[in-house]
Amino acid sequence: MKNNPRQRNIIILGSAYPLRGGGIATYNERLARAYQQNGDRVTIVTFSLQYPKFLFPGTTQYSTEAPPDDLHIEVLVNSVNPLNWIKVGRLIKKRRPDLLVLRYWIPFMGPCLGTISRIVRRNRHTRIVAIVDNYIPHERRPGDKLFSKYFIKPIHGFVTMSRQVLSDLAKADNKKPRRYCPHPLYDNFGSLQPKAIARERLELPVDGRYLLFFGFIRDYKGLDLLLKAMALPEVVRTNARLIVAGEFYADAKPYHDIIWQHQLAPRVILATEFIPNEAVADYFNAADLVVQPYKDATQSGVTQVAYHFEKPMITTNVGGLSEMVPDGVTGFVVEPEVNDIAKAIERFFDENKEAAFVENIKTEKLKFSWERMLEAIDEVAGDS
Repeated sequence: MKNNPRQRNIIILGSAYPLRGGGIATYNERLARAYQQNGDRVTIVTFSLQYPKFLFPGTTQYSTEAPPDDLHIEVLVNSVNPLNWIKVGRLIKKRRPDLLVLRYWIPFMGPCLGTISRIVRRNRHTRIVAIVDNYIPHERRPGDKLFSKYFIKPIHGFVTMSRQVLSDLAKADNKKPRRYCPHPLYDNFGSLQPKAIARERLELPVDGRYLLFFGFIRDYKGLDLLLKAMALPEVVRTNARLIVAGEFYADAKPYHDIIWQHQLAPRVILATEFIPNEAVADYFNAADLVVQPYKDATQSGVTQVAYHFEKPMITTNVGGLSEMVPDGVTGFVVEPEVNDIAKAIERFFDENKEAAFVENIKTEKLKFSWERMLEAIDEVAGDS
């Protein structure tokens, strides 16, 4: 990590505790720790209300886990209250942080974050950088383009974690600095453990082959494709079982119908509730292969969890996913088609690819450091 000649005052504005972990909150908290390790003073400003109920498909937005004792988190932002945006903007403006880092993942947040940024800029000191997960959302709604344009105008620079999003941003604003930096490694979910230990903890038979689909279940993530692949002869004969670990953020009925229609129940383990951070390690350690059968994507934090736990992957050739998984090196990249997914699963087991892929992962994962992300943010922030 580079030398830090002075301690900076940094604010990260985005999801964090007491909101449930998930990808974005977990990322923001890990980013804060990276800055702290760099010698900076960091505050996370998070939401008192992140989504109105009609936009949140899960059971609850709030964590039941203990709060992190190494982070300073302030619960301040109401995403739907313009008076609150003005109040928070004035507060951050007055504090004069050297750097304000915003997470932008959905256009719904554009009015809120765009207004706060406009107010903060008036102090003529704070540099504002947005880490943009998606500029064009996976699930589109009226007003998306307008909200995103409003958001980007006051930002000094952008960092994306996929080249596709970098291209999307360039079409909207080709003047401000922007950088692509791969999603850093999620190394905060625990340590590698033997499969047998993890399977015992999950009360699964120790012997056998296990695939893992992990994360919130949304239609664009393609679980339906993977379930249908599980019914094909080439996968059936591998004797592999599928663990589905994550809460439904879509109608569960079509997925249960596929399981029933193809008599998959004995071969599919449904852990379809929210997976707390302390349980993540068991699911990855238990698996032989992580499958991401997405129909649409920009980047995925699941890839970076899999790299940490040194698990080979099958991913689809959509968005930025193939950027992270070199085909035939750390896994297979296939088209988002049922037959292609099935053939890749068959090939993985028939050709005994696990050992070679794991060795390659040990080298590949060294590329995904948090230090690189901090450097990318500094590059686009410019001088204060």
